[in-house]
Amino acid sequence: MSYLCPLDFRYGRADMKTIFTEQSRLQFQMDVEAALARAHASIGNIPAEAADVISSKANLEAVDIERVKEIEKDTRHDLMALVKAMSEQCGDAGKYVHLGATSNDIVDTATAIQIKAAMDIIQVDIETLLVTMSVLAKRERDTLEVGRTHAQFAIPITFGFKIAGYIAELLRHRERIIEVRPRACAGKMAGAVGTGAALGKDFAKIQAKVMEDLGITYEKAATQVVGRDRYTELICLMANIATSLERYATEVRNLQRSEIAEAHEAFDVSKQVGSSTMAQKKNPITSENVCGLARIVRGFVTPMFESQVLWHERDLSNSSAERFIIPHVFTLLDDMLFKMDDVFRNIFVDRSRMLSNIDMAKGLIMAEPVMMALTAKGIGRQEAHEIIRETSMEAAKSGEHLLDVLMRSKSVTTLMSAEEIEMAMDPANYVGGAPDIVDRMVSEVEGVLGVKIEV
Repeated sequence: MSYLCPLDFRYGRADMKTIFTEQSRLQFQMDVEAALARAHASIGNIPAEAADVISSKANLEAVDIERVKEIEKDTRHDLMALVKAMSEQCGDAGKYVHLGATSNDIVDTATAIQIKAAMDIIQVDIETLLVTMSVLAKRERDTLEVGRTHAQFAIPITFGFKIAGYIAELLRHRERIIEVRPRACAGKMAGAVGTGAALGKDFAKIQAKVMEDLGITYEKAATQVVGRDRYTELICLMANIATSLERYATEVRNLQRSEIAEAHEAFDVSKQVGSSTMAQKKNPITSENVCGLARIVRGFVTPMFESQVLWHERDLSNSSAERFIIPHVFTLLDDMLFKMDDVFRNIFVDRSRMLSNIDMAKGLIMAEPVMMALTAKGIGRQEAHEIIRETSMEAAKSGEHLLDVLMRSKSVTTLMSAEEIEMAMDPANYVGGAPDIVDRMVSEVEGVLGVKIEV
């Protein structure tokens, strides 16, 4: 068997892919047709027995997918092919299949069911990653590391604090998933241009009953389609999450650089190969993979925005684009979340290297705490800043440790004792509320997810 798309053989997990297979798409559409029949029966538009027959035949055991394809060759209309194939299996009840509906009543509503199922998986993925990150943050709560700004040494942090920031971001994404779900998972049952004329005087009741049956919301003022602003919001959210994952993966890649070497992806030294020629290599391939896939996910944002613009009450320009956009975005994001969880679940944190890198700074990362200690002695902040700036520049130029230069500075030693200077220069004394922030974020995860984080 030959494949064209890498999703077929390289990327994506089975549960998510299954939601977007041709078989699942047809099944979701038949679920909508069955719900429509039941809604009609509930208000007396069709016999209850007919709705029962239609519901019983709305599955791929009764309706052959090959028969649907055969009919589509003649009709050149995929939904009408499904309607005819269903009707053939329903006997006399077949005359009630698709009664009062237009194609997109079925298509958009089925898509809403797909999106709901896919979003459920994404939410579970995020929650799984939150637990993994919380374990890591709690474990490394007090692990000293140098913070960096502009890719330069800044002041001390802890590695757990770094991860706590990721936790806060992911918790926001989880909130967004919950908030967006009812807007993204919206169907419609309102006929050709949204007026519901073909469904009769009770069309509003029918629409409400169908969506209640299927567990989704509905477009309150549809055209022939559900408003694509819903999908645009959804895809932008998926791209936002993907970009956060790229941020985390980029940090792992940077920390694994030979000259930094503070954290590493897991590597099976017994059999894993890093390079076909450089046998010593251990590359952050999973994080690199996540970064690459994030760019693909973001690439779907523009065509989704463009698919929001349709002529009059609708046209077909969105359909082909959405067949690519929605399955690919969900499948890739699910894959990325799973991979990022694996990275953080098995990451190696080199605590001794983190301390070595702090030592490499020769005290310069402690300039700020000494400045703050000077201001506590009563001199102005700007004066203290200039004193420490001058001593720091001298230390950087001479290659001396900042502590040694400070001990020679009369501007410093007249205000601070040697013991006070040494205390101010200890990185462990200047992580502020970093450990407490870790505790709060882990506690928040425990509260939101109802779990106990154990290390």
